Amino acid sequence: MWKDLARKSKVSASERRKEVLASLQNLGYRLYEQMEKGYFPQIEMPSRSIENIYYSPELRQYILGEKRVRRSARNIRHIRPFTQLVWAAYFAYELTSQRKTSTLRDVYYSAQAYGMSFKDQPESNSIITDLETVIGFSREDFSIFPEERSAVFGDLTIEYTVPGYEGRRLNLTSHPDGVMIGPALTSAEFVKTSADKVIAIEKGGLFTRFIEERVHERFNAILVLTAGQAPRATRHFIHRLNKELELPVYIFTDGDPWGMHIAMVIISGSANAAHLRELTTPDAKWSGVWATDIVNYKLPTDPLTDIDIKRLYELQRDPRYKSELWQREIKTFLKIRRKAEQEAFSRYGLTYIVDEYLPAKLEETS
Repeated sequence: MWKDLARKSKVSASERRKEVLASLQNLGYRLYEQMEKGYFPQIEMPSRSIENIYYSPELRQYILGEKRVRRSARNIRHIRPFTQLVWAAYFAYELTSQRKTSTLRDVYYSAQAYGMSFKDQPESNSIITDLETVIGFSREDFSIFPEERSAVFGDLTIEYTVPGYEGRRLNLTSHPDGVMIGPALTSAEFVKTSADKVIAIEKGGLFTRFIEERVHERFNAILVLTAGQAPRATRHFIHRLNKELELPVYIFTDGDPWGMHIAMVIISGSANAAHLRELTTPDAKWSGVWATDIVNYKLPTDPLTDIDIKRLYELQRDPRYKSELWQREIKTFLKIRRKAEQEAFSRYGLTYIVDEYLPAKLEETS
């Protein structure tokens, strides 16, 4: 059954852009008013320090606490980050108002054209994150994206909103390799879909296998390749699929602690993005590969390394992993001291993972 979403989403995209521009303008107005009154301009924002980051059981993600920090032109130690932040806000306003995009790397180099300098890329990235906390929107909302790219494939028709392509529609089954999840796609409107679920896949090889075996048709699914740790744009895209289309999300990763973490970041986010709310999908399910799958399916394995084992103990203490399922799988990994890749199911034939494993796991985790 088709879901028609054109009217619902078309309003939200334009309004979102207006809200971002208004928030950036308000920041400028506040600074101007401070200077007009003879005060040194200052910017206040939530602290992103470790001691101000908490896990919220209600929201099922990390959030920032009440502690706030202030950057003031009055303090000589603040002048550099203060001016960098003001410039970043100006740059973000120009991008958003002109409906252009930039990568994080572009931001770093573009600053030089304005006589602004960052000592390195991490400093530039940190200022952009500060801007997110100040205005309450993600960098993707003000058109700044990382270099990472992932892909999507499935029966979803989208309508582009980027300049030069407004109104053009595309069905995400149009390319056999999937459609890249870039700025144009993440800002597009959802028009209609017949899918009733989302399947997120860590590895490109399995993503290709699922397309070849027509998993999108057999399981009525939209397939999303995370390409390892899902980029923020991809996590936001998955969030939208879940919230706007009301599609359940199932995540398939390698059977190791790093695969567990890939799934959990999609579900509950990360401490680095504790100030954002639209990068998480709390009801998404990690469907495999579990440690118990390794045992039950007698998969080919590799031994866990010391780093793997250390990571498992870290996950065991992490509040996001306190549920029975996560704790059981962590304990099983520590017991068997083995790990397995998604491709390990090929020992039973190339299509076994689609014919046998996938339907069993979707039923088990539904």
